[in-house]
Amino acid sequence: MSGFRTSAVMGVVSAIAGLWALENAPARANPPGAAPSDSMVVQESEMETKSDAEEQTGDADALRINVTGEDDGYFAPNAGAATRTDTPIIETPASVQVIPREILDDQQVIQLDEALRNVSGVVVDSTEGSGFQYSIRGFQGARVLRDGFSVSGSDAVSNNGFLTLPEVANLERIEVLKGPASILYGEIQPGGVVNLVTKRPTEEPLYELQLQAGSRSLIRPQIDFSDRLSADGRLRYRINALYSSQDSVRDFDQDIDRVFVAPMVTWDIGDRTTLTIDAEYFNDERPNDGGLLAFGDGILDVPEDRITGEPGDKVERDFFSTGYRLEHNFNDNWKIRNAFRYSHQDYEANAFTPTAFNEPAGALIRFNTATEIDQEYYGFQTDVVGNFVTGSLKHRVLFGIDLSRDNTDIESRGNLQAPSPLNVFDPVYGTAPRVGFDDLPDAARVQDVTTRRFGIFAQDQIEIVDGLHFVAGIRYDSVTQEVDNAPSLFSRQGNEAEQTVDSVTPRVGILYQPVPELALYASYSQSFTPNSGTDIDGNLLDPEEGEGFEVGVKTELFNRRLRATLSYFNITRENVATPDPNSPQFVNASLATGEQRSGGVELDVIGEILPGWNILANYAYTNARITEDNQFEKGNGLAGIPRHSANLWTTYTLQTGDLAGLGFGFGLNYASDRPGDLNDSFELGDYTIVNAAVFYKRDNWDVAVNFKNLFNEDYIQGTPISRVRGIEAGDPFTVVASFSVRF
Repeated sequence: MSGFRTSAVMGVVSAIAGLWALENAPARANPPGAAPSDSMVVQESEMETKSDAEEQTGDADALRINVTGEDDGYFAPNAGAATRTDTPIIETPASVQVIPREILDDQQVIQLDEALRNVSGVVVDSTEGSGFQYSIRGFQGARVLRDGFSVSGSDAVSNNGFLTLPEVANLERIEVLKGPASILYGEIQPGGVVNLVTKRPTEEPLYELQLQAGSRSLIRPQIDFSDRLSADGRLRYRINALYSSQDSVRDFDQDIDRVFVAPMVTWDIGDRTTLTIDAEYFNDERPNDGGLLAFGDGILDVPEDRITGEPGDKVERDFFSTGYRLEHNFNDNWKIRNAFRYSHQDYEANAFTPTAFNEPAGALIRFNTATEIDQEYYGFQTDVVGNFVTGSLKHRVLFGIDLSRDNTDIESRGNLQAPSPLNVFDPVYGTAPRVGFDDLPDAARVQDVTTRRFGIFAQDQIEIVDGLHFVAGIRYDSVTQEVDNAPSLFSRQGNEAEQTVDSVTPRVGILYQPVPELALYASYSQSFTPNSGTDIDGNLLDPEEGEGFEVGVKTELFNRRLRATLSYFNITRENVATPDPNSPQFVNASLATGEQRSGGVELDVIGEILPGWNILANYAYTNARITEDNQFEKGNGLAGIPRHSANLWTTYTLQTGDLAGLGFGFGLNYASDRPGDLNDSFELGDYTIVNAAVFYKRDNWDVAVNFKNLFNEDYIQGTPISRVRGIEAGDPFTVVASFSVRF
């Protein structure tokens, strides 16, 4: 099987090389209708290929901005996640993948994890039904950004990234930057970042209604309206809103319910100045699902709807965010951008949490627990972008400052004097009373974390000669952490700790295009992440550090409407917190001595092969291992990370005749065996999921039916928390039908 996969990958690479060699259609800088994306991170003037004289005159053609941020079908020519400027992807010396809106619509994506399966090397991390984190290139905790701002506050708080479940209804595209990227985004994990780019008000009126319905009583009506608020069109609005309800796959009383609304207003104050103000609110209620259980070296074989908690286990969150983006063009070559974002989240959960499992007897020990989390975030960004020429060198420079502050209060309680046992083979629920948060007696965790950040960075993108591009940048960060751990059952002494971490992170990259359709590149970058663990004296640990290098090749085929990226990467993560073997009982002391390494090969293909025939395909070989640790053996694999993974999605739409607009889609998702934990004590089996779709697009209306997990494959997705928590079963066979109309 391994040989087959290797041969298949080499075959795809050979096919791409052959197609490129045969490609003789005229090249264009951008396909017809392609438009740059628009956000604080990604909106930027397009650097045209011009003579030196034209560059120095600064004519109006040097600045081309489209506020709708729409891509040309599956093919997105430009992206900003890798450079914070709107740079052609084929000229970017990094692996950056874009998931345009059309893919989200064709696949009828409802949750972000579904969308990110379209990118090689991305794995969803389970968090007990309450949300998702993501691993990129083997490293957990990839930061998720919304228009360049964090959507979950501090990553330094353990298990805190799960607080947010971003909505996909108001997204224009998703950009994934792989590898260490602290140069642009400060404290991040070295695997990469995910940037969600939201929809913008349109120049022309847009009124769209959509209704989705499907398996497990899914009902999901939504609206997308945009229009002018002034006669001259300088003031425009857009609003996305939805209500969603669906039964859980598992045997819970609680449904999955969500209300979401996102208004936005854009004001062209003058010919060179634009202000956008937006807000986002959602309320989300769903089961608090502890998942399945490890049994021996595999997973317990019970019906897929079997739960290890209680039917009434529930988690609820309220999320509100608002902010502005202000952009002013001094002239055709220089501009300044300023943005601010505020967000607030409330999280409440009450569940019967598994703590121990007697496997031969099937006896699971649980305790009634409840958690309340309150998080507040403020973020501020200002940067200046400029284009100029020195001699024969063409420069695009970026200077910026980031400021942010977030505070997270976490309190978990449990009645640890009253265990609630469950026979998982013959469960009887409801034998123990559920107790509310205020009435639970024991504090399992009480933590208050405040993080303040200041960052300043500079970057220069240089075109040395035609086809030879060089990128260099450096960033300075100062991060102050204040952690207050009150005495609790598992940290009886409690402690207060504060530290300020200063970090300098560089990035360099070079890219050469022997012809416009082919690029060879190499890059090196670093990252850092403050550590929330404390040593035996109560002091915060040194920050985690990451460094990585990457080499790759990119090509654009079929009149530059299909892109393929093949890359090799090697990333090291140092100062990982590991348990201190000399730590007294009930003192959670750690040492920053752990090290993890991930290396591998990735292939991503996306775009249009022929008119009406779109394809998205990817493959990742990821060798993610422990290289130093006080607790686990060297060489053990990182939990939940498959050595081999591959995804395919392709659609074809009839272009002519009476059935023009009728289309079909087909897809596959594959993951090989994965270690269930860092101790390699159990394994998550491999799986292959088959997906299909039928759709009809005509004039101003669309109808579609999608079949997800067509053959009802049993599989485990994501990264377990332990042998008894977070082993999340993937969704069974699911049908989603939709009807939308625009007027």
